[in-house]
Amino acid sequence: MLGEYRIRGRRATEIAADVEQAVGAGELAPGAALPPLRDLAAELGVNPNTVAAAYRLLRDRGVIETAGRRGSRVRARPSLTSRDQLRLVLPDGARNLADGNPDTALLPGLERAVLEAAQAHASSPVMYGGPAVDPRLRDLAEATFRADGVPAGPVGVASGSLDAIERIFLARLRPGDSVAVEDPGWGSLLDLLPALGLKAVPVAVDDEGPVPAELARALADGVRAAVVTSRAQNPTGASVGTERAAVLRGLLAAHPGVLLVEDDHGHGIVDLPIHPLCAGPGGGTSTAAWAVVRSAAKSLGPDLRVAVFTGDAETVERVKGRQRLGAGWVSHLLQRTVAALWTAEDTAPAAASYRARRDGLLAELAARGVVGHGRSGLNVWIPVPDETVAVAGLLQRGWGVAAGSRFRLSSPPGIRLTVSRLAAADLPLLAEDVAAVLRTRGGDVRGV
Repeated sequence: MLGEYRIRGRRATEIAADVEQAVGAGELAPGAALPPLRDLAAELGVNPNTVAAAYRLLRDRGVIETAGRRGSRVRARPSLTSRDQLRLVLPDGARNLADGNPDTALLPGLERAVLEAAQAHASSPVMYGGPAVDPRLRDLAEATFRADGVPAGPVGVASGSLDAIERIFLARLRPGDSVAVEDPGWGSLLDLLPALGLKAVPVAVDDEGPVPAELARALADGVRAAVVTSRAQNPTGASVGTERAAVLRGLLAAHPGVLLVEDDHGHGIVDLPIHPLCAGPGGGTSTAAWAVVRSAAKSLGPDLRVAVFTGDAETVERVKGRQRLGAGWVSHLLQRTVAALWTAEDTAPAAASYRARRDGLLAELAARGVVGHGRSGLNVWIPVPDETVAVAGLLQRGWGVAAGSRFRLSSPPGIRLTVSRLAAADLPLLAEDVAAVLRTRGGDVRGV
């Protein structure tokens, strides 16, 4: 409850600002229940519609959440606090398997690519009024999208996957809209939605991606958009296969007004093919509004803040138009560096290395009766009965892992282990420690 705090204000904007300030100052704690509309209206001497408008503003800003007759509460996590800021503090000597970073030994050297980009800049500097997308990067993106069966569309560039997705949302959605998201799914995306005033609708996933019945339910409930990770799904490693893609395309085709966003951040670190859901029969599309986002962060390094995206002409042009009013463009030095790296680098060794580590760990876990998931990407997901117990137990044994709460909405508990820092010799010991923690803490090593 509110305790001693009394909400103030006469106008909807004043009431909303007062509550938001109180939340930021800690005077209203996460989970605190707000007064019913009519009670607060009577206390403030205003029309109930004014309080309703204030609560709507707070919900759209991600400050509160409403649950019908159960009333309105301050969100458990402020919408502007990233789950990734709540990182595990590792003691000296503990191995970090929690952060999701790629193996630095598998990242390409930048010197030659940066020099090439600098030389291109010296001969043809980018000035105001120039193209937003580097022609070489655009041509490479178009070629890779086309080779992967993505429908033809204009290409844009953003500062990473999340920047691209945020811009696409802002171009197509409005506060209050519902978005179907994978559960468990990418924590940063789950944080972004309430910050934009959007409502996350969880869709369960298995090793093949979104479960069709779950996506069908979300579509029937009226979501305005759906986000699907093509491969290397974070945190489970799911990858959408041929048959699953066909089923999901059929579901989306029955709801052509739903915006489809496909996140292919695994490009360059995965040796499984992509099966784009946006691809319809005869070279068409499965839905009218769509986008495919492809990032360089995992294959080339997180500091290269570049992602290319394509989609239907209206969506891409809306994003580009809004981009021109703000950032303008992504640095062409970065774009040219990424283009040079994508031209020169062979990504097969990195993909094979990550696969060997994932498969090796999964095999060691299975030999000890522990169920794990990791079909592609950098991570292995292990269902557990109690995340806190599992994380603490492994930390005592020298392994820092990520609690599944960073990635979950309503799905069962689990832990995420990033394999990029593991050597083959580490796998038996890690698997034995996971199994031991689950056994000694009263858990079931078969998972949940």
